[in-house]
Amino acid sequence: MARKLLRDFNANRRLEVNMENPPGELGYYYIRFEEKLSRLNHLIHSFDAEGIPLNTTYIDVETPRLHYYPISIGQYGLALFHSWLATGNVEKREHFLRVANWFAREKHEEAGLGYYWLTDVPKPEYDIRAPWKSAFAQGRALSILTRAWQLTGDEAYLRVATGALTPFAKDISEGGVSVDRVAGETFYEEYVAAVPTRVLDGHLFSLFGLLDYIRAVPAGHDPAGHRLARRLFDEGIEGVIRQFPRFDLGYWTRFCRCDLPGYPVDDPCTIGYLRLVSKQLLILHRATGREELLHFARKCEQYNTLPHILKMYRIKFKALKKLQRL
Repeated sequence: MARKLLRDFNANRRLEVNMENPPGELGYYYIRFEEKLSRLNHLIHSFDAEGIPLNTTYIDVETPRLHYYPISIGQYGLALFHSWLATGNVEKREHFLRVANWFAREKHEEAGLGYYWLTDVPKPEYDIRAPWKSAFAQGRALSILTRAWQLTGDEAYLRVATGALTPFAKDISEGGVSVDRVAGETFYEEYVAAVPTRVLDGHLFSLFGLLDYIRAVPAGHDPAGHRLARRLFDEGIEGVIRQFPRFDLGYWTRFCRCDLPGYPVDDPCTIGYLRLVSKQLLILHRATGREELLHFARKCEQYNTLPHILKMYRIKFKALKKLQRL
């Protein structure tokens, strides 16, 4: 637990972000991921023969094993893309394209649901036992595939990216990755379970993928795809604005708002996640001009004080203990 606290305190302390996001050619992602695993993702354990990362399981999984985790794979792919931009190293470019090819190859397809990716290890805290979809994974795929399309001109990448938009338009009850659309509060699910889980940073990362599609694909190139991505993005932004007050604890923010019976009502995010969410909100404010997002980001920044941290961890410890994640 002490190691976890220390890692959390140092997490995202110097998070480098990219606030420039004009339409056109995609460059650096909104967060400057680096290849160094100690700074990128501590759950990445090793790599397969193609250089695709393999994750370890979370602490509450009874049978640990290595597995392909689309969110981590996309994160590593973006780090490779950053290395290529910074150095021009051809091997980094080819390694990035191997990641893009993994997404193109490992997609699942279903009538009326387009393309999606599955994670096949349990997520016990949300009572997920079968392979599960993720809007976060969909967003990562969009960011990888649109960059691969621009890099190579291969329309196959764009076709998969366009197909990956469809699950955003469907509720989880219909096999999609969204909730709360009927209420006008659309939220994209990082963990698709039997009930809404509403993980805040996962929703925001999902919006980054949709934003990449809007920026990369001109309306004249694919009118239907561009129009759908724009609608889904705008709905998701409205969802953030309407739902953020319910994440706000008055001194910190919740990690999620899960409807699963018995889930802790107050499950505050960690220090690293608070810093991350603040940056995500700033990026989306820059992209949309919505002043509400700037207001929320500043609240997160103001909450990051020692008295609030100590209060948060008293409650976080109780939540983790209840979830058997210590």
